[in-house]
Amino acid sequence: MTKQSPWHGPSTYEIEVYGRLDRTWSNWFEGRIVGSENAKTRLSIEISDQSALLGILNRIHNLGLPLISVNRINK
Repeated sequence: MTKQSPWHGPSTYEIEVYGRLDRTWSNWFEGRIVGSENAKTRLSIEISDQSALLGILNRIHNLGLPLISVNRINK
């Protein structure tokens, strides 16, 4: 049986949206813009908990950026 990491506490997420964001948006998303190609942008963000994740997803929604994927990166 594999050991599973807890789903609470800080974790890194990779979030992909449809739309081009340059690196100046990194501070607004409290993370970093990893790449932007083919009209898609990938963000890598250290998020403290699930409510902080919801806050980031709300920012994406408020900008009108279609969400493509949200992936939790296990540490």
